[in-house]
Amino acid sequence: MALTLDNIQIYRKMLELRRFEEGIADLYHKGYVPSSAHLYIGQEAVAVGVCSNLRQSDYVLTTHRGHAHNLAKGVSMRRLAAEILGKVTGPCKGKGGSMRATSVSDGVLYSCSIVGANIPIAAGVGLSIKIRKTDQVVACFFGEGASNIGDFHEGLNLAALWRVPAIYVCENNLYALSVSQSRSTLIEDIASRAEAYGIPGVVVDGNDVLAVHQTAEKAINDARVGLGPTLIECKTYRWLGHHAGDPGLDYRTKEEVDTWKERCPIKSFRKLLVSRGAQENELQLVEADVEAKVRDAMTFALESPFPEQAELLRDIY
Repeated sequence: MALTLDNIQIYRKMLELRRFEEGIADLYHKGYVPSSAHLYIGQEAVAVGVCSNLRQSDYVLTTHRGHAHNLAKGVSMRRLAAEILGKVTGPCKGKGGSMRATSVSDGVLYSCSIVGANIPIAAGVGLSIKIRKTDQVVACFFGEGASNIGDFHEGLNLAALWRVPAIYVCENNLYALSVSQSRSTLIEDIASRAEAYGIPGVVVDGNDVLAVHQTAEKAINDARVGLGPTLIECKTYRWLGHHAGDPGLDYRTKEEVDTWKERCPIKSFRKLLVSRGAQENELQLVEADVEAKVRDAMTFALESPFPEQAELLRDIY
């Protein structure tokens, strides 16, 4: 791997995701977030590895744990923070909040709080792309728990049958809320289910941003040229509980969490950058800039106004 601006940008983006989520966690515990907040800390390599391959015109469908995918796709940090705090300066004017933060202008079509429901939607988005004959791609993110519900099977079957330009990214962080994969699923790899639909299924280390990037690059290129969907399973781990108020240790051991923290995707990538020639002062400048950007976003969100009462009846069907 040659040291390039892209690699520095990948490091910057992962760090932005981490520091942003830490900032939201702080505001949540101070009472500023008017809802649950499902944080992405520990999984940054997946969102960045996939979305760094997407074009501005491509689409993303994400989940209740969708802050990172919004940021990785290019949504303004300021506007996203404002949305999570329910402020009118957010992309949904504060009506989406944490679990439904969406920015269509940036290609984030929907943050779906219903587990797995975005999977068949992605098949429909892909069909729309085919009908319109564009070269766009839709990336659909979900957790391993979603692979056990009907929408997963129906959605992948349709996507495969229609050969839509979609990639399905299973972020296997081992726990669906508090239920471990070992208690809910007999198979080791969710990606093996792709065989039942006649599409490729690939397992990748979800803490290795370059491995994720390379795997997603091939899947996205295949989708773009009409070869149909791919199911990518990224093995990763969420450091915190299911949501910001969940300590996460009722169903996991501290030893397990600490073991995964030792495999931090950001620290690992930073170490690789240094070994390949990145200068310490250069990385420190990036880190300081990210810290300042996150502080600015949180301040912007805190100082932004709440929606007027009349907004309640706007933007509805």
